[in-house]
Parts: sequence; C-alpha cells; structure tokens
Amino acid sequence: MATASSCYTGPLHTGISSKHQTTLPPSTSYLTCFTRRSPISLRSVPRPVVVAAASNAVEVEKPAVAKTPSKILPFRVGHGFDLHRLEPGYPLIIGGINIPHERGCEAHSDGDVLLHCVVDAILGALGLPDIGQIFPDSDPKWKGAASSVFIKEAVRLMHEAGYELGNLDATLILQRPKLSPHKEAIRDNLSLLLGADLSVVNLKAKTHEKVDSLGENRSIAAHTVELLMKK
Repeated sequence: MATASSCYTGPLHTGISSKHQTTLPPSTSYLTCFTRRSPISLRSVPRPVVVAAASNAVEVEKPAVAKTPSKILPFRVGHGFDLHRLEPGYPLIIGGINIPHERGCEAHSDGDVLLHCVVDAILGALGLPDIGQIFPDSDPKWKGAASSVFIKEAVRLMHEAGYELGNLDATLILQRPKLSPHKEAIRDNLSLLLGADLSVVNLKAKTHEKVDSLGENRSIAAHTVELLMKK
C-alpha cells in the first residue's frame, strides 16, 4: 500500500479576536502532519498524536493505570436472621439459656434461634457461607448439638481472620413467654460465648402483635447486626 505524508508549520491561533489578541513569540507555532493513503486501502494505521512548539516535538501517551492493591477493611458488618417453629415437647433455649415454656424450637440441633442468628451474622461479616452450609442438618453429628459449638467455631473463624467483636445488637420476636426476667442471663451468656465485654452486647425482645405464626405463638425469630473490628 502506498502512502504519502506532508507536514507544514503555521502560527498558533488562540481563538481570540484580533482586537484582544496578545502578541505571541515568533517561535510559537504548531506542526501539522497528515497522511494520504491510496484509495484502494481499507485498513487504517494507528499513529501517535504529535504536538510541537517550534522544533521540539513531544509524543502524548495515555498514562498507565496503576493497579490498586486489595484493601484490608478496618471493620465489617454482618446481619443474621433465623426462625424456628414452636412445638410442644421441645425445650425453649435462647442464647444458651433454657426458658420455661410449654413449647420449644423444633430443629436438627438444640434450635437456639438467637445463637444461630449470631453465628450467621459473624459468618456474613466475614464473607463466609451461612450456618446451614458449615453445619448442615443432613449431618447426623449435629443432631441435638448445643448451638454453643457453632458459635465457638464462628468466633474462632473471626479471630483467625484478624477481627474481634465491636458490638452486637439483637432483636428477638416472639409472642410468649415474656423475656424480661431472662434478658440479663441471656446477655451474660452471650458475652461469655463471644469473649466480649457485656457493654457491647445488646438484646431487645418484641411481640408480633398476635399477627401470623409469630404472633400466634407458633414460631420464634431473631435478627442480629454485628460490627467486627480489625485487631
């Protein structure tokens, strides 16, 4: 393919009317180059853009994009949720505390809705699979297991990743029984299992205003939000 190139120099125009035109030094000019290709050419050839002032030419290149290294997060936030049916003949265990009630949680393990929720929040904050994947109910060894086993493993994973509990805020939702007499015992045991100060563990309890299975005392649910801090 035959090509022909031509270049010429000319004065640099500022785009300002002659009335306000500032006199520029004689050396200020631009260099224009263009390439003519044969009419039969169907392929364009990329060429660098060249800008010159007087006889000094500078090739303009795109700046290199620097790769940003992965950041270590100073904190992580996790949310947990769990719900269990309440059935006669089962113990009602909340936060590792046995609560007297005519119904309890039907589950593969001990059905501790609060501890399951706390475990899921820790795992979620760490970006790990949920409790059902790590401790599947299809595995017979978890049949009737105390949920303290699950939370101890979650705490181990948290420390292994270099984090510690910043604070925890949990909400239990159940119509009966009233949890006021048991809240402090639950908080104490939860802070012990987490290895955290009692002041960073908060627990609230709500009824469901007799609406749906929660309000009809056929189920119990819990929500937990946790903040993990880098050690």
